[in-house]
Amino acid sequence: MREFMTIPAGGRINGRKLLGSGGQGEVWLGQADGRDVAVKVYHQHTATSAQRACIERLIDKGPPAPCFLWPLKLVEDRDTGTYGYIMELRAARFRSLEDFMARRVVPTFRALLTAAWQLADGFLRLHSLGLCYRDISFANVFFDPVDGDVRICDNDNVDVTGTTAGGILGTPRFMAPEVVRREALPSAETDRFSLAVLLFHMLMGGHPLDGEREARIRCLDIPALEKLYGFEPLYIFDPGDASNRPRKGVHDNPLAFHALYPRAVREHFERSFTEGMHYPTKRVRESEWRKLFARVVDGIVPCACSAENFYDADTYQGQGAGACWSCKRALALPPRMRVDEHVIVLSRDAKLRGHHLGSSDDAAPVADISQHPTNPSQLGLRNLTTAAWTLTRPDGIVVDVPPGRSAAIIAGNKINFGTVTGEIRD
Repeated sequence: MREFMTIPAGGRINGRKLLGSGGQGEVWLGQADGRDVAVKVYHQHTATSAQRACIERLIDKGPPAPCFLWPLKLVEDRDTGTYGYIMELRAARFRSLEDFMARRVVPTFRALLTAAWQLADGFLRLHSLGLCYRDISFANVFFDPVDGDVRICDNDNVDVTGTTAGGILGTPRFMAPEVVRREALPSAETDRFSLAVLLFHMLMGGHPLDGEREARIRCLDIPALEKLYGFEPLYIFDPGDASNRPRKGVHDNPLAFHALYPRAVREHFERSFTEGMHYPTKRVRESEWRKLFARVVDGIVPCACSAENFYDADTYQGQGAGACWSCKRALALPPRMRVDEHVIVLSRDAKLRGHHLGSSDDAAPVADISQHPTNPSQLGLRNLTTAAWTLTRPDGIVVDVPPGRSAAIIAGNKINFGTVTGEIRD
């Protein structure tokens, strides 16, 4: 047991269980205001005045998005005299991206791309406050492999963009080339490169710069790493230079996954690691990633063989949904709903979220797919909000869809969600 006191109020928090320990400090399970929380306390040699000032700034600003396990209150460790902070406790359903890369969890494409969307949204909100994360990597991101919800931890790394506070430059292999070369300090622009590397790992199963050049190196010492990721970086799918292509038998994941995603995904990565590699202002912005992943998730089409495929309305233009990448059979395209610029494939796992309806609470589900209680083949769009929708049928009859009830997914049905109207089409 340990005892912590909140600063300045002096409320008592009992540390009931040690959850983990690292180079910076320890994390304890505690209780504050009647609920479980996590308490991070620093070791004496890391509890600097500069770190404390940084934590106080973050507490004053507040979390930029719900996905951040943000410092909420400063605490004093009564046993050691050092300080720390309270943050939300990470629920057991969240698994590390390290678990995913090691294949200890196997999420669906929908969950993975939803996680990518939430990461882009979270870092967009962080950067809009003039802050940068400085150390985007596997170790700091957790996600729910079922629904794709994200939690970002170790937010005491965060500070004003372009500062040297804490001396943190990032994690090797995730740092922007100009940081590797010691030509720049961490900033929103270097975060964007690190984010692109993280997203590439998540979607392609490898590093965007690890190809033939990396496979030829027998000892990945510091000079080799600096050459690969700082002084002579080359994208493995660079359209103008094929000398660093993935080697079969070594880099099989990128070779397999690269062709599965819609062209727009490949184009965003190409821009990130060609122009964006050398010109930081040309890197793909978080808002662009967010818009892209929303569109890709909306276009997921399940095959009868259970493989998830990607439908792009602009690519197929009424020509069907193509063939399944796994079983090669023609895909049966489910009904779609158009809501303003969004086209959502209404398959059984689809969800409408706040961003479809122009809500500021972008990630919150506002509708999901339900089965009719007596006719399982008839699907409906269930209202998860607290307000009624208005459904207009093809025959002109208008009915309300109260919270918890469903609107039948039938071509020609129009649903007024209050702010926008969606139309269902075959």
